[in-house]
Amino acid sequence: MALACGLDFGTSNSTVGWLPGSALQAGTHALLALEDGKATLPSVVFYNADDEQVRYGRAALADYLEGYEGRLMRSLKSLLGTSLIDGQTEVAGRALPFRALLGQFIGELRRRAGRQAGREFTSAVFGRPVFFVDDDPEADRRAQDTLEEVARQAGFREIAFQYEPIAAAFDYESRIEREELVLVADIGGGTSDFSLVRLGPGRGARPDRRDDILANGGVHIGGTDFDKYLSLASAMPLLGYGSRMLSGAAIPSGFYFNLATWHTINQAYTRKSIAQLADLVRDAAEPARLQRLQRLIDDRAGHWLAIQVEAAKIGLSASPTMCMELGRLAPPAAIELTRAGFDEATGQLVDSVAATVRALLAQAGVDADAVDTVFFTGGSSGIAALRARIADLVPRARKVEGDLFGSIGSGLALDALRKFG
Repeated sequence: MALACGLDFGTSNSTVGWLPGSALQAGTHALLALEDGKATLPSVVFYNADDEQVRYGRAALADYLEGYEGRLMRSLKSLLGTSLIDGQTEVAGRALPFRALLGQFIGELRRRAGRQAGREFTSAVFGRPVFFVDDDPEADRRAQDTLEEVARQAGFREIAFQYEPIAAAFDYESRIEREELVLVADIGGGTSDFSLVRLGPGRGARPDRRDDILANGGVHIGGTDFDKYLSLASAMPLLGYGSRMLSGAAIPSGFYFNLATWHTINQAYTRKSIAQLADLVRDAAEPARLQRLQRLIDDRAGHWLAIQVEAAKIGLSASPTMCMELGRLAPPAAIELTRAGFDEATGQLVDSVAATVRALLAQAGVDADAVDTVFFTGGSSGIAALRARIADLVPRARKVEGDLFGSIGSGLALDALRKFG
């Protein structure tokens, strides 16, 4: 049996993979059930003030949506590499450092995985994005060091790291019968990561795969960024985004950017922010819209709004139009959304991701037509415009979809077996 697990701590969802046998093969069997028989645990923590309990994953979201008092935290991974990681949030009147919050969640992943596997995990290969932080190697190093420190505090003693797209490549490799040059496109909640890798059934057992990796690249753009810009284009104008003061000055955008960004939503609930908003309402040219924002904040409904926007994003990946019902706004609202409008609002994100892929191919010195396969993984790889743009960059490559939420965890389980035995 493998001595170590592979842990994919994701921005939106997390998984843990483990190979109970010695066979070097991957797939859904490698993933441990973490919640209600499901392999994914949403990266969410809810501190329920009513019963003074901590909930994780789907249970956390359910408590929040049921209206229990408390503090919801999501997109915890996005704190890594930012100045927020050294800050804290208020929970039940007490200050909770963000590092401790991450440690609680990773510790919960470790406990749940151990229960399912019937063993205690003290060794793990952690997935990491190609870049936690774009264009800042020192900040990127600090982000990995922070994750390692938090993981040790959570009970892991031996820790290795693997790029997430490489882990996904290992999972794909376990199921192919011929050699391929593969572009792995891992579009997650917080980052878009790419690897160009030579894969094949005869290569999987090699202890050193460095010569098979032609290039790695990534950009700090993921599904939560698409949520953000869809929110700013659709929901936030109902709350006063883009409106003006009586003086003609623009309403400050900080309130809206905080509410549209998963890991900063709670900043809208601080006493300072609430007092600043009250001052703005008095001098707003359209006070009714800002009063609607006030009621949303008073109800601590920022995460509810973000959940509606995320659902709309997912809906627009499958349908050209949809209606986003916002019944908890006062007064309630319904917004008709189109995929064309979504694509327009997020076009700059798609352009940046496409530029990253072009740079990756140039770095590898590989012509786009030489790529045999583009392997899509990560929950946000379903965004239609993004997927189409990536596919267009390697026009002769066949398009393969992996387990959008499980390929990385399965690949990390393989890597854990190789690294730790």
